[in-house]
Amino acid sequence: MNQALQLGFRTFINLSSFPVDPRKLGIGRLAPLRGKVMGSKRRSFSNPSSIADQNIDKKLRDAIDNDNYTISDNPILKDIKDDPSKIEAMTIQQLRTALRTAGIPPKGLKRELVSALQSYLAKEIDGESSLLADKQDPSNSDKRISMMMETKSVEDQVQDANCFSKVSEVQQSRRTVKQLQIKGKTVDVNAKIVATEQKKSACASGRMTSLTKKKASSDVDSKYVSAKNRVTLPVNQSEPWTILAHKKPQKGWIAYNPRTMRRSLPIENTKFVKILSWNVNGLRALLKLEGFSAMELAKQENFDVLCLQETKLQEKDVESIKQSLIEGYENSFWTCSNTRLGYSGTAIISRIKPLSVRYGLGISDHDSEGRVVTAEFDSFYLLSVYVPNSGDGLRRLAYRITEWDPSLGNYIKELEKSKPVILTGDLNCAHEEIDIYNPAGNRRSAGFTIEERQSFSTNFLSRGFVDTFRKQNPDVVGYTYWGYRHGARKGNKGWRLDYFLVSEAIADDVHDSFILPDVIGSDHCPIGLVLKL
Repeated sequence: MNQALQLGFRTFINLSSFPVDPRKLGIGRLAPLRGKVMGSKRRSFSNPSSIADQNIDKKLRDAIDNDNYTISDNPILKDIKDDPSKIEAMTIQQLRTALRTAGIPPKGLKRELVSALQSYLAKEIDGESSLLADKQDPSNSDKRISMMMETKSVEDQVQDANCFSKVSEVQQSRRTVKQLQIKGKTVDVNAKIVATEQKKSACASGRMTSLTKKKASSDVDSKYVSAKNRVTLPVNQSEPWTILAHKKPQKGWIAYNPRTMRRSLPIENTKFVKILSWNVNGLRALLKLEGFSAMELAKQENFDVLCLQETKLQEKDVESIKQSLIEGYENSFWTCSNTRLGYSGTAIISRIKPLSVRYGLGISDHDSEGRVVTAEFDSFYLLSVYVPNSGDGLRRLAYRITEWDPSLGNYIKELEKSKPVILTGDLNCAHEEIDIYNPAGNRRSAGFTIEERQSFSTNFLSRGFVDTFRKQNPDVVGYTYWGYRHGARKGNKGWRLDYFLVSEAIADDVHDSFILPDVIGSDHCPIGLVLKL
């Protein structure tokens, strides 16, 4: 897996330390400087002095905007400029009058008014010389900002005017973690590292940008992490599925990470079968996709059987697809939609020759869309199924829960009378709240209505079929579908719609039920099952 590290730190500049002469600068001349220092987001602090500083900064910004005023126009300000010690002796009313004259909103307690006036006068006194120096050498302004940053607290130094980050501290902490892991000790991952690495950089221009990705040579290799503790490091933007993304996560939930949660294959001399299932959302488009390699997937996973859904093929396409199959997978069985061309479609591709194959449920009302292929093997039946979506406005919801689901449930129960059943595919239902990123926002969305979820339980789970992934990972958030809009996959805002359901009789023979979130090419990702025979 490609490992990458992306760090970002927001920047901020305290305007109360930025020298400027309100008499000399008009709005037009100030705009470029503002663009440089005000684009960054100001941080909030809980201590009173920091809040006061922020109030002062706001007053000073308002004063800078007032380019029609000079201190010499007002005797009060001219007097206290000559002798600043008089400010402390001024009454609140006098302070407010002076601040109004200077164009600063007179808000706050006396201490804040005094501070505002003192800061303003200090800027006025050195403003002219500072501005002149900056005109002669513009780098002076940046140098002063840099010097001011050095006086800030250690906490504040995390953000500077040039968007640089404390990479060395993070790398040092990472090395410490890795060393502990190599020694076999329990690792408590520093939450500060994770939080820091997930921040996005905010440069002084005010636009959000990403820092150049650095090769994370010191990244903690998850294979060293204790499988018992299931420590995952959601620090890599190339592995968004390792981020626990859920609107309402419950205590104990963790994100699915195949690198640490997938089980090793059974020991030698143990007979098993490995099955993959994938809604490809258009097989022809997938095969043309740059960067996708069916050969690589087969080489990496070495599966025995591959089940496909939503192939979107027509009958005329099947023969050419068969001719292009990878060597060793000569047994393939396809069904296509007859009512809507280029819609739906399922398939089973196998290097093990099945005993028999059948298409559909044997009910004409359900079998015109190419949604079911059943292959019989020595010790089980395997179904590749693409369950109808309830559609926009839930227009097919009634058909789905009163006709399709009961018919499919009856069909697999009938098969089960002769041998166990493995049902896999896109079942178009996120069964529980853990199976969807935003449960509250999708109560009436197709795939998460209470009717569909109850039907899923009634027609499958309650009739003796086991959700293998949930049985193996009761508290794991793992998705198999991400919509194309709003960067859902990048933020791991997904649904678990794809399943391996098996008869109870073979549930304990399931060695592994896993998800392959790193395989791209569709809005779904493949899922897998390893069954001991």
